[in-house]
Amino acid sequence: MALKPALQTDEAALIRAAQAGDSVAFEQLVHAYDQGVLRLAMNMLRSPEDANDVYQEAFLRVFRNLNSFRFDCSFHTWLYRIVTNLCLDHLRKRQVRKEEPTILVTANGPLDRMDSVPEERAESDPQRNLFSGQLRRRVKELLGQLTPRERMVFELRHYQGLRLRRIGEILGTTEEAAKNCLFRATQKMRNGLEDFL
Repeated sequence: MALKPALQTDEAALIRAAQAGDSVAFEQLVHAYDQGVLRLAMNMLRSPEDANDVYQEAFLRVFRNLNSFRFDCSFHTWLYRIVTNLCLDHLRKRQVRKEEPTILVTANGPLDRMDSVPEERAESDPQRNLFSGQLRRRVKELLGQLTPRERMVFELRHYQGLRLRRIGEILGTTEEAAKNCLFRATQKMRNGLEDFL
């Protein structure tokens, strides 16, 4: 998450200190953004292992390339661009390799991994619990059918709450292109969820 405007001058000082080799300043930068980076990666990749890989790789790249940061955009935008590019790479690799199925064959018969994810609010109502599980599986399936770029824009907008202008900056494109991509993703999601609506 980006620092508040009052703290942005402190952030610039931290960046400059980290660029000069101050490891404490770099640790403070990591601490300021680590939860947001991990949350974004987890929302995008839906895999704790992959999210942790992206988290580590993102901060490793920041460490290696911090001297190239020239303050022509916000640090938040620069960092999230790194994270989104890493997530897009992971999503593209998943399309090439076969993803693990959500249904496992066990000695006791088929087991749906999504059923093991508890949803406390729906537990008291079995019918609601069933509907909620079906909806959750459908949303996951539909997110998997979006292109990596559509999924990234959809996640950044709806799960991270970023504005389209910021999303465009992160993806290195225009606000209008981000808006068009979000429109396509939203239409696909809406069409795929017609049965539930």
